[in-house]
Amino acid sequence: MDIRVTPHALTGRVTPPPSKSLSHRALIAAYLSRSVEGLSNLADSRDIAATRRCMEALFNVGDGFPVLDCGESGSTLRFLIPLALVLRGGARFVGHGRLMERPQEPYFNIFREKGVHFELTGRELTVMGLLSPGTYELPGNVSSQFVTGLLYALPLLPGDSEIVVTSPLESREYVTMTVDVLKKYGISVESLVSERFSVPGKQRYLPCDYTVEPDWSQAGFWLAANYLGGRVELSGLDPNSPQGDRVIADHFADFPTVIDLAQIPDLLPPLAAMAALRPGVTRFVNAARLRMKESDRIASTAAMLRAFGVACEEGPDRLTVSGTDRLRSCTVDGANDHRIVMAAAILATRAGGPVTILGAEAVNKSYPTFFEEYRRLGGIADVL
Repeated sequence: MDIRVTPHALTGRVTPPPSKSLSHRALIAAYLSRSVEGLSNLADSRDIAATRRCMEALFNVGDGFPVLDCGESGSTLRFLIPLALVLRGGARFVGHGRLMERPQEPYFNIFREKGVHFELTGRELTVMGLLSPGTYELPGNVSSQFVTGLLYALPLLPGDSEIVVTSPLESREYVTMTVDVLKKYGISVESLVSERFSVPGKQRYLPCDYTVEPDWSQAGFWLAANYLGGRVELSGLDPNSPQGDRVIADHFADFPTVIDLAQIPDLLPPLAAMAALRPGVTRFVNAARLRMKESDRIASTAAMLRAFGVACEEGPDRLTVSGTDRLRSCTVDGANDHRIVMAAAILATRAGGPVTILGAEAVNKSYPTFFEEYRRLGGIADVL
């Protein structure tokens, strides 16, 4: 689906969708507690549908070997690999898009040490074996999702375990979210000094009532619209949320010239949209992991900005944006990346003429109602 946006400021009130990150975590915990009924305000997106589908398969496969279709969801894949080993002795994971190109080496290194079989072929990954209580070492600079995956699985083992993160943990707030959800579902995890997590075994997930809060990551796009001259009032957001992406509110109020993305990688597209019309130069650093998202998100963000006539320079782990005072009419490749499509739609509100966004259906991955809300706020977006 391609969309043509006619520039128009956005005005009105919007409640961002439920947090995708918290929805993944709460949904998995709810299934493990055998009580999904207490879960409310769950995100409605392709990624969350993938997690639900895979959890259903894990619990309803009978005596067969589970086949888990993860779609394009990195969270689904990485969160469920250890659980599949603990619950079913393994599974065959199927991925789409660039999913199976994303790094899995932290798990593979653990599997080599623990004697777990794994085979990655094309868009399928098969893992077979059992996890045992003990020490699990993995780097912290690839993705915090590996830590989260282990935090869900290790409490179910018959003995105690410890997770040792061997390099500084990036996206730390995502692990904080995980620990917070686990606690609500009766699971105890102790965070120790020097990037260590103590995980007692023989634990049980307990049912609870859990309401997923709105998503700060998605709120970032509406804040970007305001930075570009819109008047969008956001409701339902918790300023004390466990979501690390809440810091975008601080950046909106006081936009820095250097932004470290190590802990907030998902915020590059909305922050880059703000930087496009900010006087001077903005440098985004520590962004290497963004090369392996739904798109090469450093390259796709740079391509989007250049389409609008914004000068930028990319490096292996950085993006430098030189702000301008005008954006041109253009065509933007959505790069099969939901966050690129949304950032382009926000930038289009200030363009000098119509903007065509190719592959706009990518928003279904995380925010299926994005363009409905966009139009309700006065945006003009016509399907071609």
